[in-house]
Amino acid sequence: MQQRPLGRTGGAVSVIGLGTWQLGADWGAVTEDDATAVLAASVAHGVTLFDTADVYGDGRSESIIGRFLAARPGHGITVATKMGRRLAQTDENYSRENFRAWSERSRRNLGVDTLDLVQLHCPPTSVIEADATYDQLDALVAEGAIAAYGVSVETCAQALAAIARPNVTNVQIIFNPFRLKPLDEVLPAAAAAGVAIFARVPLASGLLSGTYTPATAFAADDHRSYNRQGEAFDRGETFSGVDYEVGLAAAAELAAALPDGVALPAATLAWIASRPGVTSVIPGARNVRQAASNADAASLLDSAAAQVDGGFDVSAFDAVVRGVYDRDLREAIHPLW
Repeated sequence: MQQRPLGRTGGAVSVIGLGTWQLGADWGAVTEDDATAVLAASVAHGVTLFDTADVYGDGRSESIIGRFLAARPGHGITVATKMGRRLAQTDENYSRENFRAWSERSRRNLGVDTLDLVQLHCPPTSVIEADATYDQLDALVAEGAIAAYGVSVETCAQALAAIARPNVTNVQIIFNPFRLKPLDEVLPAAAAAGVAIFARVPLASGLLSGTYTPATAFAADDHRSYNRQGEAFDRGETFSGVDYEVGLAAAAELAAALPDGVALPAATLAWIASRPGVTSVIPGARNVRQAASNADAASLLDSAAAQVDGGFDVSAFDAVVRGVYDRDLREAIHPLW
């Protein structure tokens, strides 16, 4: 699989990574055996980036990843974790003491001395803009607790504020055919600054899988049941903030524009990865089939570049994506994030 530079670190990560929120919580139950199988299938298909967080299952996701990698010395996987959501989202909780405590807990969960990459987990704007935030992160790097740091954000304004900081390695932001605003300023700014972009929620919580219907039911402990209107956290995290019925219709239109043999999830992941400035796309997977098909979407980038007859035409799909967004989604989505 294609590898792309991880910001200014000198390292590289796969163009399709693996998001692991679903291995911890909030997506229905996933056994540890199934979670380990997902990790193994992803690696077998060329994935070299796992994205996790200390709050995914209260550390369960990190711990499963740690046990998986401990059994595979020389694995070559970059683990990007996140911190900052274990306490109330107030400026005073982003203290040096808490930064140290959070990073130490993640190091224990993952079984490492130094964390590859730590991202602040969608903190308040005031935290993203504060000089003290980056002083504390720089101190963790100097101490050897973390090798690099970045910021996961909700809004494009937050992304731009983080990109402007000289030692930020990456910004993680929601970007998919239902959330096009990062194309305007964020991706160009990141490319100019040498900051990596991780595109999260790339399949809009499954709406862009092309498999959901109005009758699809989600478990009570699945955020697609309990957070559709932002009841638990930012509404944009669930279905990218798109109304469920509107999203179903938009997904159907995108799917209808694809050639035979090209599935909507694969086309979506390849389209995101083809946008200048994107480093890696990090879809989740709850089973081996999803993990393999997500990773294999990278092959569409090769066929698009080679302009294989009857294959995936990324430029044609891009035109459809923008048309659907402008007509059905822009007014409701673009101003919010």
